Amino acid sequence: MLEPITSTTDPRLEEYTNLTDMRLRSRFEPERGVYIAESATVISRAITAGHAPRSFLMSPKWVEQMTPLMDQFPNIPAYVGAPGLLEELTGFNVHRGALASMHRPALPSLDDFMTRITRTHQPNALGIDGQSARSRIAVLDGIIDHTNLGAIIRSCAALGVDGIIVNHTSADPLYRRAIRVSMGTVFQVPWTRANNLIEVLDLLHEAHYTTAALALSDNAITLDQFNAENHDKVAFLFGNEGHGLSDRTLATVSRVVTIPMAGDVDSLNVAATSALVFYATR
Repeated sequence: MLEPITSTTDPRLEEYTNLTDMRLRSRFEPERGVYIAESATVISRAITAGHAPRSFLMSPKWVEQMTPLMDQFPNIPAYVGAPGLLEELTGFNVHRGALASMHRPALPSLDDFMTRITRTHQPNALGIDGQSARSRIAVLDGIIDHTNLGAIIRSCAALGVDGIIVNHTSADPLYRRAIRVSMGTVFQVPWTRANNLIEVLDLLHEAHYTTAALALSDNAITLDQFNAENHDKVAFLFGNEGHGLSDRTLATVSRVVTIPMAGDVDSLNVAATSALVFYATR
């Protein structure tokens, strides 16, 4: 249902305003139960995952490309406006085709999340030498950069990680930039949020997961040494980009793991670390 727009003050467009104001959007979107998907590819992946659009927004040149998606929802408004108007409204140049305001799905409880992981884990998902792939979960503690978060999610999807637990101090996986960097893979990897990381670790231990924190520590073992232990079920913890994981967390996990570095480099970016870990333990 195409609807031309001519004003940035149109009340129907409230959900698309100030998209570059991270602090405002991080509060507004969860409170309203919405998130913004950017580009036809990402919108398509969200819809394929069962997420329902509230509206679409695009410039005229993208109407033809978006028509197959819009045709699936004939009663959902599709707002069409000049590129300059869209940039003034959103705060950036909408050059990726289109935006969609999507209904934000309810997150599963930790118990339901773990039940789903147990039920859906597929041994040998990557077809590695005829062996069964271990079950792996990523636990993210205070990952506040949306680019890092999106990259970690994309690595999880690409390398067969079963699910992601994000603590309450981490960024929103459904924030526009995180979704874009993940290339929409956030819609295919099960994830949930948790408020108490120690309770998460206790639950993982009860489910017979070995918990491994990536950190610099005197008692750390190398990733190669950890991999040689051949654990069937592993939860990897990745900490904040600046201060890492807390001492209490490091004292609670089963193992502290490090990746040896050459020269004067002590560590990798958290997104690069996660990709390396997931590949090495696939």
